[in-house]
Amino acid sequence: MRSLSRRVAAGVVCALVFFVVACDSHRRVRIAFIPQTEGTLLWEAAHTGAETAAASTGASLYWNAPTREDDVEAQIALVDRVVGADYQGLVLAPDQALSLITPVRRALAHGIPTVIIGSPLPIPAGRNLSYILNDDAEGGQLAANRVAELLNGHGTVAILGINSDVSGIMIRARGFEQAIAQNYPGIRIVERRMGSFNVPHERQVAEDTLRANSNLDVIVALMSTSIDGTLLALDTMAENRPVKVIGFDDGGLPPFDQFKNLDCVIQEDTRAMGQQAIELIHTRMLGQTAPQTVRLHPRLITRQNIKSPEVRLMFAQDWTLGRWRWSLIQ
Repeated sequence: MRSLSRRVAAGVVCALVFFVVACDSHRRVRIAFIPQTEGTLLWEAAHTGAETAAASTGASLYWNAPTREDDVEAQIALVDRVVGADYQGLVLAPDQALSLITPVRRALAHGIPTVIIGSPLPIPAGRNLSYILNDDAEGGQLAANRVAELLNGHGTVAILGINSDVSGIMIRARGFEQAIAQNYPGIRIVERRMGSFNVPHERQVAEDTLRANSNLDVIVALMSTSIDGTLLALDTMAENRPVKVIGFDDGGLPPFDQFKNLDCVIQEDTRAMGQQAIELIHTRMLGQTAPQTVRLHPRLITRQNIKSPEVRLMFAQDWTLGRWRWSLIQ
């Protein structure tokens, strides 16, 4: 009798152990995603891509962001919170290159596979650190070619929104200037102005630039706030200036219908970045080889192609998770 009781007890213990092991083996992988900010179409597209990948890989996604792109301390606090919790992966779109180095290194020291998207940090890829980046050098070249096309190779241009805190913006600025210098000697860069994440400030900068350069032909706005500030300045100034605006990474749909001066927007594919980042972490957790650095082509969006299937996919808010579907482009 005592032997039978022992066998039953042993069986119960074994069953419990099996149950715990089985539950643990099916525990969902938790991945934290921290973009530059929230509430903009640029980063909600990344959210869409990440949720799509999370659904297909069985991961659980934690999404949180600062309320402003310049709130670097809030983003650092979010990364530190992830490091101190039970997460198996981190995706980060850094607001500032230098300030995020230490938090990212802490995540790596805790063995958290980390993917940096959008703009790079001055940390080499390797082991648990990967990059999925916008090809900002290509973006600068696209802008230069578009300026040359608009001006037939001769004219003046101002660069607004230069921001040394964001590596990608500096790369696109250098790419633009190099392409102009090498290929289009008839085009002169007459202004280079620093940018911020403050639209009223960017509007003032644009107004000052327009007043100082009465014959200005094109403004290249390297940030979304620079786009908004420049378009507002052109829309409210008394004189009707035929200045064309080429922008980068609009926070929403490019407002071609509202602003005739807006020629095009060169947009990074944040949706693809979000999706590929989750898939890359999943691949690493399976012990498979994954690329350390991926560069995605930016897309030049104009009035003519904004409703194309490729552009619609970049902006569509369609998680295809059986919950809801929503697209901003009809």
